[in-house]
Amino acid sequence: MVVDNINIRLIDEQATVAFGNALAQAVVNELKSGIVAYLHGDLGAGKTTLTRGFVQGLGHSGKVKSPTYTLVEPYELGEWQAYHFDLYRLSDPEELEFMGIRDYFNDNACCFIEWPERGVGVLPEADISIYLQYNEEQRDVEIVAHTSKGRALLAVLGECY
Repeated sequence: MVVDNINIRLIDEQATVAFGNALAQAVVNELKSGIVAYLHGDLGAGKTTLTRGFVQGLGHSGKVKSPTYTLVEPYELGEWQAYHFDLYRLSDPEELEFMGIRDYFNDNACCFIEWPERGVGVLPEADISIYLQYNEEQRDVEIVAHTSKGRALLAVLGECY
């Protein structure tokens, strides 16, 4: 069955980290290829928390922080690379060209991009978009697939959630 989107509710921060971890396991064990994920949501909606779960799911044991001031935080994890971008402070998409943005995207790279609308015209197409929004103390999450790789990933996640 082809899955274009799934909706889940994450009850707390631990559930958000666990979802990021499940996403990492699906990428490594099933997809076996890097992904591009756009993250959407208000400040504090859980974008960095989800990314932390993903990066830890790839084997990182250190701190995972928001790259609000650096634009990107890289994580080299054996054969995998994870890049967490936060484009909130980006004033012009051309700035991404100056930082060599295209060098970050390859078959073993998992790129999570907060505020992707600020990089329109420069960023590659997302495999998935993840929309996080508050629902009282919980988070409602919608994951939308944009590519065949994204649909394959959602098919695996759909079995878990």
